[in-house]
Amino acid sequence: MAKEKTLYTCTECATTSPRWLGKCPGCGAWNTLIETLPEAAGAGKNRLSTPQYAGLAQAQAVAPLSSIEATEVVRTPTGLQELDRVLGGGVVEGGVVLIGGDPGIGKSTLLLQALDALQRAHLPTLYVTGEESGAQVALRSRRLGLEGSQVNVLAEIQLEKILATMQATQPAVCVIDSIQTMYSDQLTSAPGSVAQVRECAAHLTRLAKATGIAIVLVGHVTKEGSLAGPRVLEHMVDTVLYFEGDTHSAFRLVRAIKNRFGAVNEIGVFAMTEKGLKGVANPSAIFLSQHSEPVPGSCVLVTLEGTRPMLVEIQALVDSGGPSPRRLSVGLERDRLAMLLAVLHRHAGIASADQDVFVNAVGGVRISEPAADLAVLLSITSSLRARALPKGFIAFGEVGLAGEVRPAPRGQERLKEAAKLGFTVAVVPKANAPKKPIPGLTIHAVERVEEAMQAVRELA
Repeated sequence: MAKEKTLYTCTECATTSPRWLGKCPGCGAWNTLIETLPEAAGAGKNRLSTPQYAGLAQAQAVAPLSSIEATEVVRTPTGLQELDRVLGGGVVEGGVVLIGGDPGIGKSTLLLQALDALQRAHLPTLYVTGEESGAQVALRSRRLGLEGSQVNVLAEIQLEKILATMQATQPAVCVIDSIQTMYSDQLTSAPGSVAQVRECAAHLTRLAKATGIAIVLVGHVTKEGSLAGPRVLEHMVDTVLYFEGDTHSAFRLVRAIKNRFGAVNEIGVFAMTEKGLKGVANPSAIFLSQHSEPVPGSCVLVTLEGTRPMLVEIQALVDSGGPSPRRLSVGLERDRLAMLLAVLHRHAGIASADQDVFVNAVGGVRISEPAADLAVLLSITSSLRARALPKGFIAFGEVGLAGEVRPAPRGQERLKEAAKLGFTVAVVPKANAPKKPIPGLTIHAVERVEEAMQAVRELA
């Protein structure tokens, strides 16, 4: 069968050209032409929109939502508890998962361990590798201690051969490592191009929905940390996971950014060992420094990651600055830090305009929720005054520009988690104060930043 001639379509105005051009002949935009396949005869949308072609497509039956039977999604556990937590309980039949992360972070290691666990549970699996040979994958499995692994491996990058193999072997779960290395013969562009990534992902997604095969796509990331390739790739799949962590640290985080079958922003915590990635049962322990005595500039925050309350230590260092004081935050939003310093000066009378301010979330965790505001302000104040917060102290709450302390979601669960780990004193928003006392935990409820600072001075 002769290969179809490709066209180049503008992403801005949909103008087509038989060859690639730097400038679109229709709208004049630069670098907007991407390779596409021509539509089948009679498939033009303008032709179908005219009345004489209305009979080419038959009307389909519709049904109200109340008459459609809604069944629970069946999940298959991967054997890795932390990965199952992020996925919402396990892999879903016909689901497509996209996982991205820095090179060497452990994506292939984690997925090979998961496939081996599924294979040992008598589920057929397939590992398609486009970046390594079968011998390299086998060598990794031996390093991980997966002796006698029965995971099927296919070293191939041509999409048509991969699809034929998947239809012939019918695995329950298939890993494509990676989507950027795959190419289709229907397109002339190189593997990794926008057209190839989109076309390959679309074909694999259609196969997953038609056959019920769960497919995991491994994606490259850019230097900014976002998934490489077209943004439509994240829209096509059911679940998007990000593998985070410092390659120099033993701990890794897997975070769900999108999940049609579970909660988003759920995280799984892993520790890299000689035998691969192991789940961390108590992640709060790795985000808390072990100080023999309280130190200035340290405040413990109870943050919420998905459905899991976690304790994270916020550290601040305030030092004499030069003509242009620096504001630097690691794991927290830098712009929000500047805003909080202004609130601290205006409403609590604590000035830091001539000071360098450095804030860090211990353990490499990234905190995006505003409930960290109060802990950040208290750690900064502690460092500026060189006075440590009381032992067993925790705090959380959002701080507004007017100086008010707003409640954080699911405050009761945060407080119970802190009490379970032995913390005894808490400064929290008044709206989060429990109606019934929590054994072992003294709670100071505040409505404004000034009240929080006064409560800390009385405790010190």
